[in-house]
Amino acid sequence: MKSLCNREGMLAAIAMVGGVAPARSPKPILQNLKFVVDSTGSTLMATDLELGIRYMVSGVRVDEPGSVILPYQRMQQVLRLSNEIDLTVESNNEKIDVRGGRSKWNFTAEDPTLFPEVPSFTARSYYLMKASDLRRLIRRTVFATDVESTRYALGGVLLEFGEHSISMVGTDGRRLAKMTVPAEVHGEVEKELGFSPVIPVKAMKLIERNLTDDEIMVHVAILDNNAAVIRTDRAMIHTRLVEGRFPRYQDVFPNQHEARISMKAGALLRVVQQSMIVTSEESRGVDFHFSSGVLNLDSQSPDVGDSHLDIPIDYDGKTIDIKFDPRYLVEALQTIDENSELFVDLIDSKAAALFHTLDNYDYIVMPLSRDA
Repeated sequence: MKSLCNREGMLAAIAMVGGVAPARSPKPILQNLKFVVDSTGSTLMATDLELGIRYMVSGVRVDEPGSVILPYQRMQQVLRLSNEIDLTVESNNEKIDVRGGRSKWNFTAEDPTLFPEVPSFTARSYYLMKASDLRRLIRRTVFATDVESTRYALGGVLLEFGEHSISMVGTDGRRLAKMTVPAEVHGEVEKELGFSPVIPVKAMKLIERNLTDDEIMVHVAILDNNAAVIRTDRAMIHTRLVEGRFPRYQDVFPNQHEARISMKAGALLRVVQQSMIVTSEESRGVDFHFSSGVLNLDSQSPDVGDSHLDIPIDYDGKTIDIKFDPRYLVEALQTIDENSELFVDLIDSKAAALFHTLDNYDYIVMPLSRDA
């Protein structure tokens, strides 16, 4: 194979797919990338056998079609450190030549046929959604998962398909995030609406990085109940689903509330961040005192100090005191537009609190013991 590659375009492609290649593997070839050029264009591939990506590389002229295994780390260094505009990539069965106007590198060649195939998007039944909606789904749920957990399927995000919508749910057992956005159905996927797959966090983060244009439509399909495939404008991502049972999250949602408080998300975020200044690993809880017209936040740490903050709120109900880990609130609030209206549903100091917005986002947090 032989091709002339724009250096910046190739570097951007390698940066996009390189995170999939494992640093260590029983199959050393997986630590590399496969580069394919033909009459249809140029594609860069990476896989760890659980997660794979096919990425269309821009700025490539095909002189001789074919494929080559590129050493990921070294090729990335070449592209980053070179100041050439274009580089020629040529290979035979023995070596790979990478050449610029005044530079040349030779690498040992590997057999491209030994690289595991990354499936293409061939699904006839799938969901279509805007990239901006998918990005919001991911950002507002992934942070609430637990990638270290060995129980259930907490290391992934649950997908629920409706007739005209897609929902995502993430939880680590202490907090839960759920969001729903519109989606179009193509084909006969509605016959499989009872199946709710769980996609690994690593795959979700890769998908988010590939959502570079808010207006494009993204294709989402589930294959044989064991894999998911997502197609953007330039990438095709294939991932195995998380094994295990996702918790019955519906039981966590409160079915009543004693108080509902409305406030701006940005205002709450700032005051919670300020309350964290004096917290520590040993004393990280913040006391929230909801009363008529005002929310008081008190925090203290024996080895740091204490703080007291007030924020006006639109509330005239009964007084409720509740203690939260502020990190859990900050992580959720950072994903919400600061001008968005936020509603907080409370029962008492021991029951879960529900934070929700008008764009179908729900976030549930368990309180800390006030004696802790």
